[in-house]
Amino acid sequence: MDRHDVSEAVTAENVAQLHQADLKIQHKFGCRGLTYWFDEKRKTAFCLIEAPNERAIEEMHSHAHGQVPHRVIEVDTTIVESFLGRIEDPATAQNTHLNIINDPAFRTILALTIRFNSLKNYKSESYNTFQTKYSNFLAGVINRHKGRIANQFETNLIASFESVTEAVTCAFEIQTRYKMMLNEVGLNEFSLKIGLSAGVPVTDKKLIFEDTINLAKRMHHIAKAEIVMTTEVKDLYKSENLNQFINVDKVEVLASDDEHFLTRLFDFIELEWKNNDLNVEVFNKYLGFSKSQLYRKMMALVGESPNNFLMSYRLDRALSLFTKETGNVSEIAFESGFSDPSYFSKCFHRKYSLSPSAYLRNKQD
Repeated sequence: MDRHDVSEAVTAENVAQLHQADLKIQHKFGCRGLTYWFDEKRKTAFCLIEAPNERAIEEMHSHAHGQVPHRVIEVDTTIVESFLGRIEDPATAQNTHLNIINDPAFRTILALTIRFNSLKNYKSESYNTFQTKYSNFLAGVINRHKGRIANQFETNLIASFESVTEAVTCAFEIQTRYKMMLNEVGLNEFSLKIGLSAGVPVTDKKLIFEDTINLAKRMHHIAKAEIVMTTEVKDLYKSENLNQFINVDKVEVLASDDEHFLTRLFDFIELEWKNNDLNVEVFNKYLGFSKSQLYRKMMALVGESPNNFLMSYRLDRALSLFTKETGNVSEIAFESGFSDPSYFSKCFHRKYSLSPSAYLRNKQD
């Protein structure tokens, strides 16, 4: 998939003409144009092309009309369809003279995760009942709000929405129903976090919607809210709803400076979390904060000191590794940045009220 940033003067008809020019000579470069998207508002176009390599795409565009893409990434058509809804021209544009497609690839991404405050009831009969009901509910409510599930695991889900309003109202409905279902089965040690971000499929990253997905997932760490969204998502929602916004408790709108801080923090932590020499001083240097400034910022945003945040992050990642059954307790302790498996087990038990070995036994039962 490639990305073209076009001038203000370019229209949907212009893009359709460029696409037709590609189709006329694509065979010379071993390419096959599947479809494209054009965002009139943001002046971006995205082409989905089967091609032997990036160079072939660039040469095809160059010979057809001279509009070389600004960025090309490799994608799986199944993933493209799960996020964008199609991998061919929409029915309304097929078999027309110019095949004009004024369909922006801009999407709102909803990232959901179930956070564990305790693992004592994990895989219990109550939890299994809840999980089955909730998974069925999620599929139904996302479909009803015209969204598409792009990725789903036991405790995590990514969904894509063309409409910001549908994404936001879907998030509120999910959160409300989640609490009701937990009460129905008598569970209170799990919490649901939802992040809402919006963006385009191709940026400077390697994966489709990588920036948008990462930000939505990282917002799960915001301490004072169950639903967190970017300022852009809130503003787009208001623009679609007569400048009104739903007044719901435990919703946080992430300011742009906090979004920037969160991005830098997680770019760093995701790179260094396995390093058992990592300490707060390294955090301070990378993020450009003094010790006291970083402490205040972290407490305000994620509700934890830098040291506690690093510990919690490592334990969450360790839990994810256990879930994927990638190793035994000692192996995962070392992989998670702990130099002492005994200390790792003690910290894991303190956070989840269950030892790593007991958790593994429960998974196998």
